Amino acid sequence: MNSTFTKIIRLILGLGLLFFGISKLVHFNFMPVHIYTGDAALFIDSLSNSGYILKVVAVFEVFIGLMLVFGKWVPFALLLLAPISVNILLFHLFLDTPGLLIAIVVIVLNIILIYKHWRVYRLLFR
Repeated sequence: MNSTFTKIIRLILGLGLLFFGISKLVHFNFMPVHIYTGDAALFIDSLSNSGYILKVVAVFEVFIGLMLVFGKWVPFALLLLAPISVNILLFHLFLDTPGLLIAIVVIVLNIILIYKHWRVYRLLFR
Protein backbone atom coordinates (compact mmCIF):
# COMPACT_ATOMS: atom_id res chain seq x y z
CA MET A 1 0.00 0.00 0.00
CA ASN A 2 2.90 2.37 0.68
CA SER A 3 5.20 1.25 -2.13
CA THR A 4 7.26 3.77 -4.04
CA PHE A 5 4.97 3.30 -7.06
CA THR A 6 1.90 4.11 -4.95
CA LYS A 7 3.57 7.19 -3.47
CA ILE A 8 4.54 8.48 -6.91
CA ILE A 9 1.02 7.93 -8.28
CA ARG A 10 -0.48 9.58 -5.19
CA LEU A 11 1.82 12.61 -5.52
CA ILE A 12 1.17 13.00 -9.25
CA LEU A 13 -2.59 12.87 -8.72
CA GLY A 14 -2.44 15.15 -5.67
CA LEU A 15 -0.27 17.76 -7.36
CA GLY A 16 -2.47 17.69 -10.45
CA LEU A 17 -5.57 18.23 -8.34
CA LEU A 18 -3.88 21.06 -6.47
CA PHE A 19 -2.85 22.73 -9.72
CA PHE A 20 -6.24 22.42 -11.43
CA GLY A 21 -8.16 23.31 -8.26
CA ILE A 22 -6.10 26.41 -7.59
CA SER A 23 -6.29 27.41 -11.26
CA LYS A 24 -10.09 27.42 -10.98
CA LEU A 25 -9.87 29.77 -8.00
CA VAL A 26 -7.00 31.97 -9.20
CA HIS A 27 -6.55 32.48 -12.92
CA PHE A 28 -2.90 32.06 -13.82
CA ASN A 29 -1.62 34.49 -16.46
CA PHE A 30 0.97 32.08 -17.87
CA MET A 31 -1.57 29.41 -18.82
CA PRO A 32 -3.36 29.52 -22.16
CA VAL A 33 -7.09 29.97 -21.74
CA HIS A 34 -9.11 27.04 -23.04
CA ILE A 35 -12.19 28.30 -24.80
CA TYR A 36 -15.11 25.93 -24.69
CA THR A 37 -17.50 25.80 -27.63
CA GLY A 38 -21.01 24.50 -28.19
CA ASP A 39 -22.62 22.47 -25.44
CA ALA A 40 -19.46 22.54 -23.33
CA ALA A 41 -19.58 26.36 -23.27
CA LEU A 42 -23.24 26.32 -22.27
CA PHE A 43 -22.55 23.83 -19.50
CA ILE A 44 -19.54 25.71 -18.10
CA ASP A 45 -21.38 29.03 -18.36
CA SER A 46 -24.34 27.65 -16.41
CA LEU A 47 -22.01 26.32 -13.71
CA SER A 48 -20.20 29.66 -13.57
CA ASN A 49 -23.44 31.60 -13.42
CA SER A 50 -24.56 29.61 -10.39
CA GLY A 51 -21.87 31.50 -8.49
CA TYR A 52 -20.76 28.62 -6.29
CA ILE A 53 -20.58 25.22 -8.01
CA LEU A 54 -17.22 25.65 -9.74
CA LYS A 55 -15.77 27.20 -6.58
CA VAL A 56 -16.98 24.29 -4.45
CA VAL A 57 -15.51 21.78 -6.91
CA ALA A 58 -12.23 23.73 -6.89
CA VAL A 59 -12.11 23.75 -3.08
CA PHE A 60 -12.77 19.99 -3.04
CA GLU A 61 -9.99 19.45 -5.58
CA VAL A 62 -7.55 21.48 -3.48
CA PHE A 63 -8.64 19.70 -0.27
CA ILE A 64 -8.33 16.24 -1.86
CA GLY A 65 -5.02 17.21 -3.48
CA LEU A 66 -3.61 18.29 -0.11
CA MET A 67 -4.73 15.05 1.51
CA LEU A 68 -3.04 13.04 -1.25
CA VAL A 69 0.18 15.07 -1.24
CA PHE A 70 0.55 14.84 2.53
CA GLY A 71 -0.64 11.23 2.68
CA LYS A 72 -3.38 11.90 5.20
CA TRP A 73 -6.73 10.09 4.96
CA VAL A 74 -5.85 8.80 1.49
CA PRO A 75 -8.68 6.22 1.28
CA PHE A 76 -11.18 8.93 2.24
CA ALA A 77 -9.68 11.34 -0.31
CA LEU A 78 -9.96 8.71 -3.03
CA LEU A 79 -13.63 8.14 -2.19
CA LEU A 80 -14.27 11.88 -2.42
CA LEU A 81 -12.40 12.02 -5.72
CA ALA A 82 -14.25 9.13 -7.37
CA PRO A 83 -17.45 11.01 -8.36
CA ILE A 84 -15.45 14.09 -9.34
CA SER A 85 -13.16 12.06 -11.61
CA VAL A 86 -16.15 10.28 -13.20
CA ASN A 87 -17.74 13.67 -13.92
CA ILE A 88 -14.48 14.98 -15.37
CA LEU A 89 -14.33 11.95 -17.65
CA LEU A 90 -17.98 12.25 -18.73
CA PHE A 91 -17.66 16.00 -19.38
CA HIS A 92 -14.66 15.51 -21.63
CA LEU A 93 -16.08 12.40 -23.26
CA PHE A 94 -19.38 14.00 -24.26
CA LEU A 95 -18.76 17.76 -24.36
CA ASP A 96 -15.06 18.59 -24.72
CA THR A 97 -13.02 15.80 -26.30
CA PRO A 98 -9.69 17.73 -26.49
CA GLY A 99 -9.33 17.32 -22.71
CA LEU A 100 -10.14 13.62 -22.75
CA LEU A 101 -6.55 12.46 -22.26
CA ILE A 102 -6.16 14.30 -18.95
CA ALA A 103 -9.55 13.00 -17.81
CA ILE A 104 -8.50 9.42 -18.59
CA VAL A 105 -5.23 9.92 -16.70
CA VAL A 106 -7.12 11.22 -13.64
CA ILE A 107 -9.56 8.32 -13.60
CA VAL A 108 -6.84 5.69 -14.20
CA LEU A 109 -4.69 7.09 -11.38
CA ASN A 110 -7.73 7.14 -9.09
CA ILE A 111 -8.57 3.52 -9.97
CA ILE A 112 -4.97 2.41 -9.38
CA LEU A 113 -4.92 4.04 -5.95
CA ILE A 114 -8.33 2.64 -5.01
CA TYR A 115 -7.07 -0.81 -6.02
CA LYS A 116 -3.93 -0.34 -3.92
CA HIS A 117 -6.11 0.60 -0.89
CA TRP A 118 -8.76 -2.04 -1.54
CA ARG A 119 -8.05 -3.68 1.84
CA VAL A 120 -9.60 -0.62 3.50
CA TYR A 121 -12.65 -0.57 1.19
CA ARG A 122 -13.36 -4.30 1.49
CA LEU A 123 -15.15 -3.67 4.78
CA LEU A 124 -17.72 -1.52 2.97
CA PHE A 125 -18.88 -4.47 0.88
CA ARG A 126 -19.54 -7.05 3.61
